[in-house]
Amino acid sequence: MSTPAEQLFSIFALEEVEANVFIGQSQDLRLPQLFGGQVLGQAAMAMTRTVSPEKRLHSLHGYFVRPGRTNAPVMYEVDQVQDGRGFSRRRVTARQDSKIIFIGDASFQIAEIGLHHQLPSPVVPFPETLPTELELLQGDDSLVAAIRSRYEVAEAIEIRPVDLIDPSNPLKRKPCKRFWFRVGNVPTRDTDVHRSMLAYASDIALLITSLLPHGVSDMQPDMRVASLDHALWFHADCFVDEWLLYSMDSPWSGAGRGLSRGSIHDRSGKLIASVMQEGLIRKTA
Repeated sequence: MSTPAEQLFSIFALEEVEANVFIGQSQDLRLPQLFGGQVLGQAAMAMTRTVSPEKRLHSLHGYFVRPGRTNAPVMYEVDQVQDGRGFSRRRVTARQDSKIIFIGDASFQIAEIGLHHQLPSPVVPFPETLPTELELLQGDDSLVAAIRSRYEVAEAIEIRPVDLIDPSNPLKRKPCKRFWFRVGNVPTRDTDVHRSMLAYASDIALLITSLLPHGVSDMQPDMRVASLDHALWFHADCFVDEWLLYSMDSPWSGAGRGLSRGSIHDRSGKLIASVMQEGLIRKTA
């Protein structure tokens, strides 16, 4: 019996069915639609498979065109847009049943030394001192069951919140949150795989940050919440089976949409990646 982390790792073993065309198997996380992070991560891996190994993925931009289904694989068609000495660009189209569910672009760069700076990382407790999200919510067994059912990804990705948000009791608060996360033991140190898995994890709970100042939850039946687009920039290599701090905020919402952004640091404070996402946050009643 494979572990949840091994099952997560397996979805990045894409099958190449012809040149520049890949098939990825889907996860059923008991969500209303296919988890967007799966499509992001598999799209990143598909494009990476068409680039020379000395170049690393440094940016990924994508649009979620329509909801995907959890009971069908996804086909990724990669267009090799450009290959230069320092950079390569790729475009990907993801389909299920011949219908486009995602389109994206990525850029890859050779290793280069240049001017460097970063803002200081947040000062927060280390993950070993914090309980898991499920442990924090143990007082309400029905809520824990609902969260485990809807976010089964927690079985493969351990999350330790710095700021606990109780989706059963959404209170108005500042649109900011932080949590530590890591995947269980990943059976490879291939940095391309770890970057693709980071793309997967970058979609976890990001859009929900834009709901916080309104005192609503994505678990409410009158809320329709879905990602529209996603952008991710990689600043350094990382290993997702080591602790990473995800800090999120939402600078704006309106017109039925919310904008969220995030920074991912390793435990030494190095900035690993920056993320932005806009999504639908529509109240239906």
